[in-house]
Amino acid sequence: MATRRVIPQQVRGDDVAEAKNRRALGDIGNIASLPGIEPGKINRPLTRNFRAQLLENANKKQINVDKAEVVTKKPVREVQKKARGVVVKPTKPVEVIVISPDTNEVSKARDDKKHDASKKKVTYTSVLNARSKAASKTLDIDSVDKDNDLAAVEYVEDMYSFYKEVENESKPQMYMQTQPEINEKMRSILVDWLVDVHAKFDLSPETLYLTINIIDRFLSMKVIPRRELQLLGVSALLIASKYEEIWPPQVNDLVYVTDNSYQSKQILVMEKTILGNLEWYLTVPTQYVFLARFIKAAVPDPEMENMVHFLAELGLMHYDTLKFCPSLLAASAVYTARCFLSKTPVWTETLEFHTGYSEHELRECSKLLVYIHSRVGESKLRAVFKKYSKAERCAVASAKKSSASSCSLEMS
Repeated sequence: MATRRVIPQQVRGDDVAEAKNRRALGDIGNIASLPGIEPGKINRPLTRNFRAQLLENANKKQINVDKAEVVTKKPVREVQKKARGVVVKPTKPVEVIVISPDTNEVSKARDDKKHDASKKKVTYTSVLNARSKAASKTLDIDSVDKDNDLAAVEYVEDMYSFYKEVENESKPQMYMQTQPEINEKMRSILVDWLVDVHAKFDLSPETLYLTINIIDRFLSMKVIPRRELQLLGVSALLIASKYEEIWPPQVNDLVYVTDNSYQSKQILVMEKTILGNLEWYLTVPTQYVFLARFIKAAVPDPEMENMVHFLAELGLMHYDTLKFCPSLLAASAVYTARCFLSKTPVWTETLEFHTGYSEHELRECSKLLVYIHSRVGESKLRAVFKKYSKAERCAVASAKKSSASSCSLEMS
C-alpha cells in the first residue's frame, strides 16, 4: 500500500530529549499528495474502491521489482560458476509469484464492483421514497415536527417498528393461577390505590404505566404473600419514579402514603428484590409509548385525547387485559374512544398505517374495554373515574354515557 511521507521537524538543542515523545504528533497533517487528490483534501476513511486501487498498484510495482531482481541476479551466478569451471545447464526461467495479504481483498473488491454495477443500489433516499409511496394515501402526521430535532422524524417510524418487534419480550404473562394468596380483585385494588398516589405526587404518565408493568412482570416470576402486595406496589412505584422522573418521591414519603404499614428498609429490600428478578430490565415499550404515537395519528381534540387515556387507565386495572400486547391495547383504546365520540370514519387509513392494525383486529380488545367502561359506575374503585371527571380532563368519565351502548351495538 502507499505510504505517507513524513516531513522531518527541526529539533532545537534543548528539546532533543523531548523530541522522541513528540514524534508521533509530528506525523499529524504531514501527508504527501496522492494521485488525483489535492494535498490537504484527503477524506477519511478511504473508500473501498480507492483502497483496492492502491493495493493493485502496489502489487504491480512489487511484481515488476522482483522480476527485475531475478533477471539481473541470474547471469551473475552463471558467470561465477563458469569461472570455477562448472558446466551450467540451461534452466527454465524462474517464475516469481508475490502473494500479498490483501490479494483476496483486491479480487473481492473487483467482484463487488461488478456485482454492484448489475444490482440497483439501495440508499437511504430510496428507502424513504418507498416508504412515502406506501403512505401516499395517509396523512403525514410528522410534518408539523419537521423542524423539531427532539421529534426525530427521520427515525420515528423505525423506532416504533422496533418497539412492536420487542414488546412481547417485556409483556407480562397470565400469572393468577400461580399466586395462591392473591386474586384479580386484589390486583385491581392495588392499581386503583397506585393511580391515586400517582396523582397526589403529580408524576408523569410514563411512571404509572411502567409501575404496573413492573408489578405484573414480577408477579409472573415470584409468588408473594398477600401482606406484601402493597409493599410490591409502592416499591415498583419507587423504581419507576427513579427511571422516569426528574424528582422522584422520597422513600419516607412512600412510607407515609402506606400509613406506616412498612418501614423504609422494607421498601429498599423489596426494591432490590424486584430489580434482581427483572435483571434490571426497565427500558420496555409500555402501553403509553404506543398511546403517544397513535393519538397523534388520530389528530385528536382534547376531549378525544382524554377519553383515550381514560379507557387505557381503566384497562390497567383489569387483569384480563394482560392477554393483549401493549400496542394492541393502545390502538384499541383509540378505536373505542372514537366510537364513543362518534368520530367518522371510526378507523382511518392513517390510523391503520401507523398502528399496524385493521379495524377487525381491534374488535375483541375493544369489546373488553367497552365492558370495563360500562361497569365503571358500579365499581367501588373510583380513582380513575374521579381523575377523569375533572374539568381539566374534559370530564370524559361522566360525559357521553349514551355512546357506550351505541358503540357496543356497533361492534357486536
